[in-house]
Amino acid sequence: MTALPLPRWMAYGCLALSMALVGSYVALSKPLVLVFPVFLLAWLRFGVGALAMATWLRKPADEPPITPRTRWLLFLESFLGNFLFSICMLYGVSLTTAVAAGVVMSSIPAVVAVLSWIFLRERIGGRSLAGIACAAVGIGLFSLQKPATPEAAGSLAWLGNLLVFAAVVCEASYVVIGKRLTDGLGPRRISALINLVGLALVTPMGLWAALSFDFSAVQAPIWVLLVFYGLAASVWTVWLWMTGLRTVPASQAGVFTVMLPISAAAIGVLFMEERLTPLQLLAFGIALLGLVLATLPQRSRA
Repeated sequence: MTALPLPRWMAYGCLALSMALVGSYVALSKPLVLVFPVFLLAWLRFGVGALAMATWLRKPADEPPITPRTRWLLFLESFLGNFLFSICMLYGVSLTTAVAAGVVMSSIPAVVAVLSWIFLRERIGGRSLAGIACAAVGIGLFSLQKPATPEAAGSLAWLGNLLVFAAVVCEASYVVIGKRLTDGLGPRRISALINLVGLALVTPMGLWAALSFDFSAVQAPIWVLLVFYGLAASVWTVWLWMTGLRTVPASQAGVFTVMLPISAAAIGVLFMEERLTPLQLLAFGIALLGLVLATLPQRSRA
């Protein structure tokens, strides 16, 4: 039987935990990037997810048949949210500075709101707009404290910024398309099907990278970290996000992306001996204020 939408507060918790997990595995996956080539790492990630969600692929008895439109949305969800987002982000950051990339990424809540207004016809209230603005300002202020890499600020910095913004549009599209998919499919089925599409897309390049890779040189802690990365990126975060989207409008859900830099910074402080500056603490306070503004219950009118 198809699960009913969660109470609003539980849906908020799912969205917040999803983005917090994204920030944690982004921070903890740095050692993986040093060991595995990018496409091989992506292929192994989708492979771990496919094994973990094998039973989720089974169609529930009460689920309607998947229409060609839904198949197209599933493909776009995986292609834009997993495949193209990773490519644009990785190559974009390599061409621009960390500061510029962070400022561009701060536009995610606003882009989500615009796309949800255009494609989902969602009405965005004044409090939600204020929350989106606070989220963007908070992420932008935080990025100003990141160390810039002078070698990246060359003549192709404009291309890097453009690629990072393309990644922002991909992430925003992931939120909006996910809202459409939750109308007919359950969160577990969506997670499993999206992961399967991602595995199919990256398999040719993953196999090509695997042919010249020495797997025997990888140490046991790296394999453990890889399993966590695969489960977090392909299973837990997607399932939590789709579960929350069944209840929360896409424009409001986009504000929860502020949890990504907050959790990534928390991992850096707890495990990598990094320190937060007063400006970064102020940025996090503004971002969390935006989250509160966007999620407080609205006062009803007679």
